[in-house]
Amino acid sequence: MITSLSVGIWDYLLIVVASIHGTAIAYLPSPRVKAWLLCLPTTFSVSFLALGQPLGISNILSLVLLLLFTNGVRVLHIRWNVAIIPAIVICALGYCVAGSLLIPLLPSGAGMFWAACVLVFLLAVVMLRFQPSREECGHRSPLPVMVKFPIIVVVIVLLIMIKGWLQGFMTLFPMVGVVGAYEARSCLWTISRQIPIFMILFLPMLITMYLTQSSLGPMG
Repeated sequence: MITSLSVGIWDYLLIVVASIHGTAIAYLPSPRVKAWLLCLPTTFSVSFLALGQPLGISNILSLVLLLLFTNGVRVLHIRWNVAIIPAIVICALGYCVAGSLLIPLLPSGAGMFWAACVLVFLLAVVMLRFQPSREECGHRSPLPVMVKFPIIVVVIVLLIMIKGWLQGFMTLFPMVGVVGAYEARSCLWTISRQIPIFMILFLPMLITMYLTQSSLGPMG
């Protein structure tokens, strides 16, 4: 059931948090700092509360879609010479389509949840093995904050409008990553390499939330 037009206090907070998060990435020149800041769990936390659904397998598999989004942008822009904005749009639409198609197909049950956790962990380890660290150039947005910030706000608002469509996949949709990929177009290798690290570090948090949500609820 799509509840995309239902907007609550967490949605408004998400607009604020994600917009500030994306703006900070735009104005920090260091590729490594951009990569670490991009992977802070602040936007996920508010997205999860805004969605208002129990944590499940879709939240785990959204890590895979996030990995595909980031590397997809890198491959399209760096290897296939696609302009950065079309590359981001293509990969963001791919995330949305894949998420919406997977929702009705996802199995239920604790066993499949744990299997998805193992899959995500192994995938992250493999990606780190074949994607060594590189030194890349930094970039800082030349646009004034008063121009950049409203653009980011519009992106976040559009995502909130389709939150019911994406369901659990909405929590890790790269709403900040869309901005981050554009601002990090000169260091996409560094950004994409950070995602497997994020997956490995993020899994314990998701597992803890899964194990405690029946007794504590999403609000803890």
